[in-house]
Amino acid sequence: MKLTRRIPVTAPGQAIDLLVQACPELSKGRLKDAMNKGAVQLVQGKQHKRLRRAQSEVSSGAVLELHYDEDILQRKAPEPVLLADERSYSVWFKPAGLLSQGNEWGDHLALLRQVEQHFTNQRPVFLLHRLDREASGLVLIAHHKTMAATLSQLIQQQRISKTYRITVLGKVLPALLQQGEISLPLDGKACCTRFNFAAELQNPPRTVLDVALISGRKHQIRRHFAAVGHPVMGDPQYGQGNQDAAGLALQAVRLAFELPGKGLREYAVPATLLR
Repeated sequence: MKLTRRIPVTAPGQAIDLLVQACPELSKGRLKDAMNKGAVQLVQGKQHKRLRRAQSEVSSGAVLELHYDEDILQRKAPEPVLLADERSYSVWFKPAGLLSQGNEWGDHLALLRQVEQHFTNQRPVFLLHRLDREASGLVLIAHHKTMAATLSQLIQQQRISKTYRITVLGKVLPALLQQGEISLPLDGKACCTRFNFAAELQNPPRTVLDVALISGRKHQIRRHFAAVGHPVMGDPQYGQGNQDAAGLALQAVRLAFELPGKGLREYAVPATLLR
């Protein structure tokens, strides 16, 4: 079952009672589960926030929004791995299949929510950058606003070095390897992907590359390599002949940055988690 409800609140009451009244096709238990998994939002003016407590009091003039998808709510998320807890921020390994953050249909399948729960909601969480759902690798999460601002500024200034390991279809010819970059505009904007040779695989022929993004357009690595005839293996959206039962061969494997007053910080995916 999949449904959406927008419920204007005309008289104050408990959230669960208002939802039960507006959604008779769903049991109270299912509605509570949807709330717990982030599928209910409270809208007050321009503010949207997830409403998880069934007994939350809702004021007149507010709006409850329910986005219920039984299939999504029944899914179980793969678990992320905490690689470093630096108190003001943490570094996580996001497995393939896990969203970076939730959407209107809930957030129980998202890294950000799982990090909140890991710290038993005792720390704020700020997502600083994203990985595609199909991709895996390192993600930085800040735990207070000052650190979030500091790390966000480093990202904007391209002072956080990110290395991605990909496996692409076919043998990349020496001329392209020597060129070492793809500078094709995407969405009408200039962008550049730089790469180095890492290994060559056979049966079928594939090439492993280490990649650095000089810009950050949507799906930039995947789109660039598909455009030059070497789509990323396992990519469900870009390229042909690159199917791979192991999934998308794109992993964020290294982060490095100078943290003001604290020096160089480097993080890498451990060998046990490398694709």
